[in-house]
Amino acid sequence: MTATYGGAAAGANAAEEEEAEPTTEPVNSNSLYILSSTSEAYSWLIKLLCDAGDAVLAPKPGYPLIESIARLECVDTVEYQLQFDGSWYIDVAELESLLDDANVGERIRALVLINPNNPTGSYVKPEERERIVALCRERGVAIIADEVFYDYTLEPFPGNARLAGEPGVLTFALDGFSKMLAAPHAKVGWIQVSGPADDVDEAQRRLDVIADDYLPMSDIIARDIPALLDAAGSQTDRVRARVRGNLATLHRLLDEDEHGLVSVLRAEGGWNVLLRVPSVIDENELVLAMIERHGLSGQPGYFFDMTSNGYLAISLLPEPAEFERNVRAVLDTVNGLVG
Repeated sequence: MTATYGGAAAGANAAEEEEAEPTTEPVNSNSLYILSSTSEAYSWLIKLLCDAGDAVLAPKPGYPLIESIARLECVDTVEYQLQFDGSWYIDVAELESLLDDANVGERIRALVLINPNNPTGSYVKPEERERIVALCRERGVAIIADEVFYDYTLEPFPGNARLAGEPGVLTFALDGFSKMLAAPHAKVGWIQVSGPADDVDEAQRRLDVIADDYLPMSDIIARDIPALLDAAGSQTDRVRARVRGNLATLHRLLDEDEHGLVSVLRAEGGWNVLLRVPSVIDENELVLAMIERHGLSGQPGYFFDMTSNGYLAISLLPEPAEFERNVRAVLDTVNGLVG
C-alpha cells in the first residue's frame, strides 16, 4: 500500500544542506506513508501510539498545534521547556525527570522533537540526540520528529542531522511539500518510520490499518508528486537564500538602530525569528500599535508559551525590500512606545 507513493516521496530528502551530514543510504519506500499533511501525520501517530488518557511530551516554546491535535485524540500533552543561554538547548535531565514523574511518567508514549523548532529555530544537537535516543529506548517511548524546516539553515552549529532514519529507537520523521516548496496549499506530507526491526514491523502493521481506514491519497494529487519533487531542490535553494539574506538585513538594521532596544535571539534554522523587546511593553500593545501605525502585525511571544513577556516572532519570508520596511516598522513602534 505505502510503496505505491513512497517511491516518489523518497526523493524529498535529496536536497541536503552543506552543513548537514550526507545521506549515505537510500530510503526504503516501504518505510514511507504518504498523507495530506504533517498535521494529519500527528493525528495518525497519536492514534497509533496512545490510548485515551495517555500523554506525549511536546516542546515549549512551540507552535500550539500538537496540543490541539492531541486533545482531539483524548490524549494529554506534557510540556518540556527549551532553555536559552545564548542559544536554545534541550534539558535532557528535565526529560528524564518527567519520564520518572509518578503522576505522568507512566502515561507518556511519545516524545515530539521539532528539528529545527518553531519559533526558536533550534536544531537537536548531536549530544542531545544521543542521550534522548538512549533515554527513549530504555523507557519504551517513541520519537516523533517534525523536520519540515530542516533544510532552512540560518546560523547553525556543526553536526546537524535529520532524525529521519534513526535506527536506535522507534522514530517517526515528518516532512512535507508545504514547507519544502514554501507553498502552503501543497498539502502532501509523509512519515518515515525507522528504528529496531521488531518495533518497526509492529508499528507498521498497526499503521497500515490506520492508513487503510483513512484511504490512500487520490491519484489526482499523486500524479503531481514527481513534478513537485523536481521543483523542490531549486525552490528550497531560493527560499533559503531569501531567509538568509533577510536575516543579514535584520542584523544590520538592529546594529544601526541608535536606540538599541530590540535584539534577535540566535536562530539556527527555519524561516521565523524571535525578537526581544523591552519587557515593559505589553506584547498585545506592541502588536496593536504596529497595526495602527503601519498596518503590520507579528506573533506575540505568548502565542508560543514563552515564559516571560517581551518577544515578537516575525517571518523572514517577505521580499527583501518589504522585509526591511517591516523591520523598520517594528523598530519605529518599539522606540515610540518606550520613548
